Amino acid sequence: MLFQWDIDMFRTINDLGKQFTFLNPAAVFVAEYMLYVLALTMLVYWFTRSSRNRMMVIQAGLAVVLAEIIGKLAGKFYEHYQPFAVLPNVNKLLNHDIDNSFPSDHTILFFSISVSFWLVRRKGGWLWLALACCGAVSRVWVGVHYPIDIAVGTLIGIISALFIYWLAPKLGIIRRFLALYEKMEQRVLPVQRKSGSM
Repeated sequence: MLFQWDIDMFRTINDLGKQFTFLNPAAVFVAEYMLYVLALTMLVYWFTRSSRNRMMVIQAGLAVVLAEIIGKLAGKFYEHYQPFAVLPNVNKLLNHDIDNSFPSDHTILFFSISVSFWLVRRKGGWLWLALACCGAVSRVWVGVHYPIDIAVGTLIGIISALFIYWLAPKLGIIRRFLALYEKMEQRVLPVQRKSGSM
């Protein structure tokens, strides 16, 4: 069951695409490709060969898994179709299958990863949080989610990232995995140590 306030908020955001059509390509890009940007960023952070960055990437990955599980469970208790499948005159800018849109999987991923980045790298992390917010709003802008889908997806992503950030350092298996991986990596791609000045 959809609440009127949710529909009204959806209309307010989605109708912006009719008023500011020049922003639609940017909204589509963020809504569709933000996940690839985040995945590429995780890859780049991993290959900086910094243990801190690698722990951050592991935490982000675990947060994604936990958040997706919670999201799937939430979708079993409450569901509704995408706005374009239910409401008239939706400004639909993306091709999307009709299925349960609650909660927003993309938003779950945006925030579980971005909050994981922010928790470790506070200074640059604000940029990722801002991009996650843009990505979440863009899913409404392009007509594939209601604000309630976004709000719950955001909450799930944040809670999952916070929980994994607290839990991961306590799990010895993660530290052992990282140490083993770095030992193997050093054999395959050794880092040249700078010799000290004489």
